[in-house]
Amino acid sequence: MTEAGAVVLAAVLLDLLFGDPRWFPHPVVAIGKLIAALEKFLRRFVTNERAGGVLLLLLTVGISAGVAWGAVRGASLVHPLAGVVVSALLGWTCLAARSLHGESKRVADALVRGDLPEARRYLSFIVGRDTAGLSEPEVWRGAVETVAENTSDGVIAPLLFLMVGGTPLALAYKAVNTLDSMVGYKNERYLLFGWASARCDDLANLIPARLTGLLMSLVAPLVGLLGINAWRMMLRDGRNHSSPNSGIPEAAAAGALGVQLGGTNIYFGKPVAKPTIGDPLNPLDATAWQGAVRLMYGAEGLLLLAWGAFALRGIITP
Repeated sequence: MTEAGAVVLAAVLLDLLFGDPRWFPHPVVAIGKLIAALEKFLRRFVTNERAGGVLLLLLTVGISAGVAWGAVRGASLVHPLAGVVVSALLGWTCLAARSLHGESKRVADALVRGDLPEARRYLSFIVGRDTAGLSEPEVWRGAVETVAENTSDGVIAPLLFLMVGGTPLALAYKAVNTLDSMVGYKNERYLLFGWASARCDDLANLIPARLTGLLMSLVAPLVGLLGINAWRMMLRDGRNHSSPNSGIPEAAAAGALGVQLGGTNIYFGKPVAKPTIGDPLNPLDATAWQGAVRLMYGAEGLLLLAWGAFALRGIITP
């Protein structure tokens, strides 16, 4: 196995074993601080907001990838194994399967024990919508949607970029993802300044989102779900979302689970009507959430198997 292959496998294993421990320094936190500092600087010295936003994107992604490359390169000069270790540790921080499972499980556990207020509170940590008045099925919907959507940008996308370009490309992707979450809003403050970051995030997730939908459809029968229905819903409802990408994995998950996602959410006290995704064949409950988690792990496992198979046939060189 090559060093790059060892890095990918080690990063995935570390994520599955330890998730995102709060004591471990996380590059995304540093990226967030970098974005905040650069935004303050650029808004002060660049009068054209769209140009400032482009510079923010280029500087954030360039610095993130450059620091990752420098850290791995520096460690490799000390000892080749040290370079592999540093690369694997940085790659680990880009993956979020265990964390996504754990954060959504807190919501599910609260619902199972009948504590709806606590479930709403935990859900508020992982979604942008108002959760205070949500019914139990709506809380389950939020948990399932979070797992489904983030299977793409929290698991499959960073893993794919780690496979293709190593740690620097994976950190570059996380920088783009973090930029979108911080400045990619369509409000007065960020409509122009965050335009480049939002568009770059759409582009970066274009292939991973569709790959995630395909992986979900293929693995669904292997984890006890509806494979054909996942594919059908992805094609039918994949565009029923404001994002050009998020609807793809959500639709595939909705089809695999036989549930209906989407619909009206409340943001800052105002209801926002959205198209529905999927058909309500089954209720939104603990079984649906468990199925979404199996689908997430199954999609990740299938991507690893495909990557390994391509490597064995010499199609790629991990």
